[in-house]
Order: sequence, then C-alpha cells, then structure tokens
Amino acid sequence: MHVTKGTCRMKEKVFVVDDSPINLTIIERGLASHFEVITISSGKKLFEELDKTTPDLILLDITMPDMDGFEVLERLKRSVIYANIPVIFLTALTDEKTEVRGFAMGVMDFVTKPFSIPILINRINTHIGVDKIMKQRTEELRQSNQSLEKLHRNLLFILADLVENRDKGTGGHVYRTIRYTEILMMGMMERGVYANEMMDWDIHNVLTSVALHDVGKIGTSDAILNKQGKLTEDEFNQMKMHSKDGADIIISVMSRIGSKRFLEDARLFAEFHHENWDGSGYPHGLSGTDIPLQGRIMAFADVYDALVSDRSYKKGIPDEEAVKIIMQDVGKKFDPMIAVVFYDLRDKFAAVHKEYSGAEQGDF
Repeated sequence: MHVTKGTCRMKEKVFVVDDSPINLTIIERGLASHFEVITISSGKKLFEELDKTTPDLILLDITMPDMDGFEVLERLKRSVIYANIPVIFLTALTDEKTEVRGFAMGVMDFVTKPFSIPILINRINTHIGVDKIMKQRTEELRQSNQSLEKLHRNLLFILADLVENRDKGTGGHVYRTIRYTEILMMGMMERGVYANEMMDWDIHNVLTSVALHDVGKIGTSDAILNKQGKLTEDEFNQMKMHSKDGADIIISVMSRIGSKRFLEDARLFAEFHHENWDGSGYPHGLSGTDIPLQGRIMAFADVYDALVSDRSYKKGIPDEEAVKIIMQDVGKKFDPMIAVVFYDLRDKFAAVHKEYSGAEQGDF
C-alpha cells in the first residue's frame, strides 16, 4: 500500500520486462515507492505472469533475445484479454522507423535509455491516468447505450402490445411465438441446421425482435381483425398487407433511432413470415432459401400458434393435429430442414401452448 496524507490506496501494478538484470534492479528501486513493480526477464515469462495477474501498465524493452519487444506487443494486441493494457517501450533505439512501427502497432509511448526515474514515473502516471479515464468513459458510454437500447425495446414492446390489444382473438400470441421461436432456434443450433447463418445472431436481441412480426396489423381495420366469419377475398387481400406494412413501419423507426441489428431482424420477421417455401406466399412470392431465415423460422411459430389457438372466427385444434397439418405442408409452405427440428421438438411447442395459453406478454 502507498500511504498519502493519511489515506490508503492500492498502488498501480506495473510489469517491467527487460533481459538486463541491472535495468530491472534500477527500475524496481526507482519505482517501488510509487507502484507495485513486478520485474520479468523475458517475453515468454511475461505471458506466464499475465496468466496470474493483469497489470495497469507494461514497460517493455525492445531488444531482447528469443522474443523481442515488437513480437511481444503484437501478441498482446492480438489477445482479447491483454490488448488494452497500456505499453511503454523502453529502448536505446531512437530512429524514426522504430517509433513509427511501434506507434502503428499500438504502443502508448517510448522512453529512451538511459532514462530518468522522475520522467519515467511521470510518463507512467500520465498513461495510467489516461487509460483510467478512457475506461471510465467507455463504461459510461456502454451503460448509456444499454439504457437507450432498453428504452427502444420497451417502446417497441408497447407498440406490439397495442397491435395485440386491437386483435381480440390473439391474446398471448406475441408471448407464445417468442417462446416457440426460441425453442426452434436453439434446437436448430444444437443440430447444426443453418448453423453458419445463425453463428453471429444475438439470441436475446433476435427474440426481442419477434415481438414486432405482426406490427403491420396496426394499419388493418378493426372490422377485419375481429370479424367473426371468413374473410372475403378483398378483406383477405387487405389483411395480407400487414407483412409489407410492418416492414415499412420498422424501416420508419430505424430512420429515426438509427439502424439497429434487432430492428433489422424485426423487419425480416415482419416482412417474410408469410412467404412459402414453394413461392406461393406473400408479399413477394419468394421461394426456398431466397426467403430470409428469420421468415422461414417465424412461419412455424406463427402457423402453429394460429392453429392451436382460439380465434374470433374459429376454435383452436389439438396440438397433435396442428403438427400433422404443418408436416403435410413441408416443402410447400415450410422449409424441410427446419421442419425436422420442429417435429423433434413438437412436445415443447405443446408445453408452451398449454402453459401460456392466453398469457400476457412477458419480459424478454
């Protein structure tokens, strides 16, 4: 501990890497009253020490056998764990080429040998201070962005709620389709089905975006949404507009708050969940893998829930019958590869329907 004016603070930890025992001794003695100093005699031993503890800064000699300072710096910068540790080069090399190379690789500063201990202390304090400020600002920005993202998501869930509350026959539909989609996506990843396409998906964000798949219904008249009997051809054509209308609404939101990945996923769920594998769907008549994967996945969740749930114009059917109807339409409405996963997980779909029938939208 370093004691200053009656207060105690933890000393910042500084690694000193140099193959010269004399240099290590001089630096350790000069810095010991200001920092916790750990002396290390080679690049290899540095990485062994990094496995045990992380320093606030590294003083690194350039000219060392086996692994020189540039090789050590390159390895540090490649690491997700160590890349942000500030590094100062200690060197007798003063040529422009060395400095240009070092700064290009991410070194914070150069201290030329022979060095002054007071100057070295000032340089270390400066860079540790800058690093702390940067980390603090980064964390503040991360928290601010996180709060803003949460606000955006909550607003979008409110929008999805408004749509569902207008459609009297779809209570709990948003909640259940999110759960069905989660089951299906996790099952696909476990079985390697379209795993490459889903590799970079943030599942939480993707599931959030499912809530907006029917947002386009906000522009559909109440008379059509809540009609007791079968829709006429004209009414059905108006109902079909909700896919494209939903995409347009989400694009409008993106233009105002910025293009977010979860909003792009939401657009794909909204616009393409009524496309059919054989090209007979809407709004674009796409077929096969030309239909975005989000739309192909959503089709299973949306149709299954529509079949098993009560609507203003019909009663829900048993889960087993719904599965049979969907499997009969594999290769017509539905992607055959996803259908295999759906069939394997049909009992989990039934459990969600049983548990959350009529459920209100939850927190995702």
